[in-house]
Amino acid sequence: MLNQKKISKVLLRAFIGPFIVTFMVSLFVFELQFIWLYIDDLMGKGLSFWIILQLLLFVSARIVNMALPLAILMSSIMTIGALSEHNELTAMKSAGLSLGRIFRPLIVFIAGLALVAFFFANNIWPIANLKYRTLLFSIVQQKPALSLTEGQFYDGIDGISIRVMKKNTESGELQDILIYDHRDPGRGNRTVIRAEKGNMQQTDDKRWLILQMQNGVTYDEMDEKRSRHPKHPALASHFDQMTLRIDISSLFFSKDDEEVFKNAFEMMTINQLDHALVGFDAELDSMDHHWKINNEKKLRLTDDFKNVSSSSVSLQSQMPLTIQGKTIQSAIDATRRDMVQIQKIKIEKEDLLKFANRHKIEWHRKFFLAISCIVLFFVGAPLGAILRKGGLGLPSVIALLLFIVFEMLTIAGEKMAKAFIIEPWLGMWISTLVMVPICILVMYSANQEKSWNLPDFKSWFKKKSKA
Repeated sequence: MLNQKKISKVLLRAFIGPFIVTFMVSLFVFELQFIWLYIDDLMGKGLSFWIILQLLLFVSARIVNMALPLAILMSSIMTIGALSEHNELTAMKSAGLSLGRIFRPLIVFIAGLALVAFFFANNIWPIANLKYRTLLFSIVQQKPALSLTEGQFYDGIDGISIRVMKKNTESGELQDILIYDHRDPGRGNRTVIRAEKGNMQQTDDKRWLILQMQNGVTYDEMDEKRSRHPKHPALASHFDQMTLRIDISSLFFSKDDEEVFKNAFEMMTINQLDHALVGFDAELDSMDHHWKINNEKKLRLTDDFKNVSSSSVSLQSQMPLTIQGKTIQSAIDATRRDMVQIQKIKIEKEDLLKFANRHKIEWHRKFFLAISCIVLFFVGAPLGAILRKGGLGLPSVIALLLFIVFEMLTIAGEKMAKAFIIEPWLGMWISTLVMVPICILVMYSANQEKSWNLPDFKSWFKKKSKA
């Protein structure tokens, strides 16, 4: 019993170290992908370090569903591969322990980790999604920070366009200043200010921009209402000193209200998704009921029309042409209204089915992370015993290839489910269903103590380098 406890401790210590390292590295790599994707939206906004840190924290929570399975797959291959490479796995088997018994402490650990993953997916992931969506939307909508570039107009301030030809970064002096003031929406660009030089500073609360200009002129176009003449008089005023006070509060970062995104399916728990799906089913049943009533009503009207029309051909021929035309037009208009109503109900039903479909996909996603952790462990652990290789070389390459296949199947299945090509449950679980036969194959091969003789790329490269 003591030896078995020691073996369990050795296995857990050997597994937890690589697991933590690979998990952190995976998070870092996926975060770099996010930063690369949104770098244009993040740069030049004057965001504080705390805002960026919050965004990265929420992004990390969102990408756990990719980083955690990859870390389990890589660490299981690396750990068991290293034990097999150093014949420690063989020594355990020679002591009478089966492969399942050797894996038992790791299986218990992975099972506990899967429960934590399920709790995370159901409770933490929706909150992280809500915070992430709200914060990212606020950042994307945020205007660039105040930064004047020589020879270019800056339009980040509401109602003001500023251009300076030269700027001294040390003294803060500006030369050849041109300002278009269109803060009055009804007047357009009717006030133009031009100055030889000046300087710019902000108030202590950072809300107001104080622009002090020297030796300039203002052009203010006179407002002549209803004037059709293409030329309008302008009032020119020369000044030696002028101070312009501009409100720049629109450049401040403001976080949008989370209530806007709160009811989205990505922000719901399983209980909330179940409640929403029950509501969708009731609404679909109501639509089908109304559709059935309308169809029965139309069938009765069609039968009545046939009966009336067959007995009133002679009566219709005796009607004036104007009355016949009005009767036909009324029938056409009624038919068009019915067609519009039918099309409207059809579109509403399709939209509701799409919305319900997305909720079903999200419902299955809550369980997907936990199950994928277990499945990928049972792929990685016996595969490590078969490969008999540890470390960051070949095991990492094989783990990455397997994870890429797994992730591609997951993405393809989800897209097909969203497009109604396959059922939501099949779309979300198709990657897992593909991995199950691989689990069985590698577990059987590991139990039979089979090894796969892979090419020795290191020796091959050495021979090529010598040649």
